[in-house]
Amino acid sequence: MKNFGLIGAAGYIAPRHMKAIKDTGNNLLAAYDKFDSVGIMDSHFPNADFFTEFERFDRHVEKLKRSEQKIDYVSICSPNYLHDSHIRFGLRVEANVICEKPLVLNPWNIDALGEVEKEHGTRVFNILQLRLHPSIIALQKRIEEGPKDKIYDIDLAYITSRGHWYYTSWKGDESKSGGIATNIGVHFYDMLTWVFGAVKKNVVHIHTHDRAAGYFELEKARVRWFLSINADTLPYHVKAKGGRTYRSLTIENEEIEFSDGFTELHTHSYQHILDGFGFGLEEARPSIEIVHDIRYMHPSGLNGDYHPLAAGKLAKHPFFVGI
Repeated sequence: MKNFGLIGAAGYIAPRHMKAIKDTGNNLLAAYDKFDSVGIMDSHFPNADFFTEFERFDRHVEKLKRSEQKIDYVSICSPNYLHDSHIRFGLRVEANVICEKPLVLNPWNIDALGEVEKEHGTRVFNILQLRLHPSIIALQKRIEEGPKDKIYDIDLAYITSRGHWYYTSWKGDESKSGGIATNIGVHFYDMLTWVFGAVKKNVVHIHTHDRAAGYFELEKARVRWFLSINADTLPYHVKAKGGRTYRSLTIENEEIEFSDGFTELHTHSYQHILDGFGFGLEEARPSIEIVHDIRYMHPSGLNGDYHPLAAGKLAKHPFFVGI
């Protein structure tokens, strides 16, 4: 049994990490979040110590480090801009680290973390769960065994509706979340480069507060992509059924279904790490480079080969004041 600490216990994704720790037969000893709405812990680890001040959490973990209950892994579910600092904390207390996406906001943070790994002899693992999804594994195998010189045409769309709360949370602050592409797209960019190879060309057509769209040329694919948090951008057939989320991946006009099977992927990710595998710093690098480039790239507008959903009418920021 391994001992875990968890940072970001009140966050949306934290319950999946708690469940993964429990389902893999391990124990959560201590958790931290500046917010105290963490009653979900009673369902998994009611005896875990909880702190709302990082300094006290730090002191407790250091105390455990010198006892028979040393923390082996620190799981990080905190806001994106804090990942780098919290990863460093985990490494400094001589624990391995399991961090949610995106691992960090900038590619050079990966280089620096590599140095900290070497200093302390522990490792950083990123949750890249789409690589463990059965449909994506099957797709990767299909492409690997297919014609070596074939270039596939792909359309990717992901719409996950968010209310006005989004814009007053850290998620709506690009300096903290990294923006739309970083916050909701990084998994998909990782999956695409894992299956179809490195980016040769990266074009951004649209990048606003509620959507982003662009075009990639990968080693084995041409990809038109569209991301949105605005329910108005949902296709009509999804709206008609009252749907709030839309995932679509088409390859050569063939739909690849991967909407199901997400529930247990965090547990699979944890088991993968505990079995001696896991995806480290370098595996995370390609997607971090992509989202960093998208964040600072000037959108070209609807020119060239753009995703059909990108042609929809743009929306004003819900808190925009003006004519």
